[in-house]
Amino acid sequence: GYRVSLQGNFFGHNHTYVTFPEYSPRKHIKLDPPLNLQSNTTANKCQIWWSVWNMPWYLTEILQYELQYKEYGMPWEIALNKTSPSPLPQIEIEATELRSGVTYVARVRCKVSENENSYHSQWSEWSQTTVFRRADVPKLSEKILNTRTMQLLFIPLSFGTLLYLFWNCKLSQKASPALTFPHQQLSFSHSTVCTMGISR
Repeated sequence: GYRVSLQGNFFGHNHTYVTFPEYSPRKHIKLDPPLNLQSNTTANKCQIWWSVWNMPWYLTEILQYELQYKEYGMPWEIALNKTSPSPLPQIEIEATELRSGVTYVARVRCKVSENENSYHSQWSEWSQTTVFRRADVPKLSEKILNTRTMQLLFIPLSFGTLLYLFWNCKLSQKASPALTFPHQQLSFSHSTVCTMGISR
C-alpha cells in the first residue's frame, strides 16, 4: 500500500495532512463507462450489448453491469434497473417487461463485482444511450384468426357437401322406377294385343 499525504503552507507555516495512511490503488478504482451500446428486439425479448475499452483483461472478467431503461421522454429518476448475472457485456429484457408500441431508452454502467475481494471500485459514469422498441407481434394473432376462420368455413362447407351428396342419392333412387316403367307398360300392351288376337 501507499501513504498519501498533503502538504501546504498556511500563514507561513508548513503543514502536512495525512489523507490515507494506508492507500491501495486497487481498492479505489473508477472505470470508464461502457461504449458502443446497441440493441436488438424480437417478439420475445430485447437484447442489449456493449463493449469496454482501455481495461485490463483481469478486470473485464470480474465486472458487474447495471442497466437502466425507461420510456422515451420520461425522467431517469423513474427508470427501471436490471443487473447482469454474468460479467458478459450484455443484458436481456423480456418482452413482457415492455409495452407494445412504446419507444424506450437504455444506458449502462459498470464496476468491479462486489463479490471480488482483491479489487474494489465505484460505479463508472453512465454510458451513451440506445433507443429500442418492442417488436410488434400481430402475425401470431392473424395466424390464429386465419386458422379459426378456416375452421368456421370448413364446417358449413363440409355439411353442404354431405347434404348435396345425400340429396343426389335420393333423387337417383326415385328416378330408377321411372326408367323401368315404359318397359312394363310396353309388356302390358303387348300382352293385351296377343290376348285380343287369340279371342278372334
